[in-house]
Amino acid sequence: MNNKILRDLNYGVYVIGSKDNERLVGCIANSVMQITSDPATIAISINHDNYTNECIKKTNKFSISILNEESNPEIIGTFGFHSSRDTDKFANIAHTEVDDLPVVTDTNGYITCELISTLETSTHTIFLGKIISCAKTDTKNPMSYQYYHQVLKGQSPKNAPTYQPNLAEEIKGSRWQCQICGYIYEGEDLPLDFTCPICGQPKEVFKKIS
Repeated sequence: MNNKILRDLNYGVYVIGSKDNERLVGCIANSVMQITSDPATIAISINHDNYTNECIKKTNKFSISILNEESNPEIIGTFGFHSSRDTDKFANIAHTEVDDLPVVTDTNGYITCELISTLETSTHTIFLGKIISCAKTDTKNPMSYQYYHQVLKGQSPKNAPTYQPNLAEEIKGSRWQCQICGYIYEGEDLPLDFTCPICGQPKEVFKKIS
């Protein structure tokens, strides 16, 4: 079975936001879709292990910030490879609050939703939300899942529904892989002052792929 075909399905890259009491929480998601127009309803898929999953169930609402191709890749590193259980992900990320929910500024816009239903799978919860408000704040190309992999050379977080650990292992040659987020650097040697453009980690966390 060739799992690479799954990457031909269309996905975006989004920050899903919620709250833990007054503390802001969030995670990266690529499974977001509109399923009805009236009332306008959105479906998202969040892993059971993500703290944001738990917070959405408590607050009964969530936000979606839509990343574009020029959004700072560190947003993905922050929200995709750390846990809101022990990390204030919004501390160094420009954001505002809409409908008492966090939205990231460096994006194409946002959607806020009121939770109306859930569906549990073995690993993920599918949340259905009725749109409360939405706004387009930029006109750049939305970041696609394919762009994230092919241009930014990032890998999916292990909690993502599209995570495929075997694909990173297929890469051969003079390349270096970040052991935190999976970013691939192409070149014989890493620059002395190199840091990962996705998660900000130093060159010491990179492993040469041979």
